[in-house]
Amino acid sequence: MTPRLRLAVPNKGRLLDPTVSLLRDAGLVFDARERSLVSRCENFPLDILFARTEDIVEFVGDGVADMGITGRNLLVESGRPLEVRAELHYGRCRLEAAVPADSRFQATADLDGCRVATSHPATTERFFRERAVRVEIVPLSGAVEVAPRMGLADAIVDLVSTGSTMLVNGLRSVDTLLTSEAILVSSPGTDGPASDVVTMLRAVVDARERRYVMMNAPLSRLAEIEALLPGLGSPSVLPLARPDMVAVHAVVNADETWGLLGRLKAAGASGILVLPVELLIQ
Repeated sequence: MTPRLRLAVPNKGRLLDPTVSLLRDAGLVFDARERSLVSRCENFPLDILFARTEDIVEFVGDGVADMGITGRNLLVESGRPLEVRAELHYGRCRLEAAVPADSRFQATADLDGCRVATSHPATTERFFRERAVRVEIVPLSGAVEVAPRMGLADAIVDLVSTGSTMLVNGLRSVDTLLTSEAILVSSPGTDGPASDVVTMLRAVVDARERRYVMMNAPLSRLAEIEALLPGLGSPSVLPLARPDMVAVHAVVNADETWGLLGRLKAAGASGILVLPVELLIQ
C-alpha cells in the first residue's frame, strides 16, 4: 500500500481560503468542513492536517507532517532548517519596524537603546544585532500596534499588508525587515510522492500568472508579431486555409496582457483570443 503523505495547512486566518482554493485547483478532492482537523484526499494519497498557522513549521520540523503551507515570516522566526519547495504568491505582507508618526526617529539606527515590541522577537533581535543597534525586545502575542500608545515600547515590529492598521494607530514605517508570502515547506530530503505535490501546486501557481493568447496573423508580418511574444519560448505557428495567413498561439505573462493586445493588433493580428491557463508545468 502506498504510504499517505501529510500536508499541514492553516485552519483559519487569511491564508485558509486561498490555500483551500490552491489545493482544489490542483485537482485534489477533499472535504474541508469547518472545525475538521484532518481531511483525507479521495484521489491522491494525501491527508490534509488543519492546524494553527503558527504551529505548521513545528509540525513539519518534528515529523508530524511531511509538508506544510505557512508564511515565510514564521519560517524565518522559527529558525528551523526546512526546505522551501514553492512560493505560492498569496498572503503577501511585510515585517516592518514602525514608530509613532510624531516620533523623532527616522531610521532603525535611531532606535539604539529603545524598547521594541513585536510578535517576531527572534527575527527582530537578529535584524538589529546585525546592524549593531542595541534594543530591548518586548515580546507580545497580539495588538502590537498599540504598544507605543500604551507606553510599552518606543517602536514596534509588526506584519503589514496594506498599511491601513498602522495609519489608524498613528504609526509610520522606518524600515522593512523582510517580505513574506505563503510558502510550501518540507523537511530536507523529502522526495518521492512529495515531489508530486510540489509539481501540482507549482503548476497552479505558474498557470495563474499566465494567459494563453491565440490570433490570426498575416504571414508577411509574422516576424514582427513573434517579436512581441516572448512568453514561454517560441510561439506556435499553424497554417490556415488562406496561404497568406497563419494562426499564432503563445503563453504570455498575465500582467503584460493588456499592454500587449494593442501592439499585436497594430502589427496586423486579428481574431485575438485570451484564455486562462489551468495548469502549467515548466
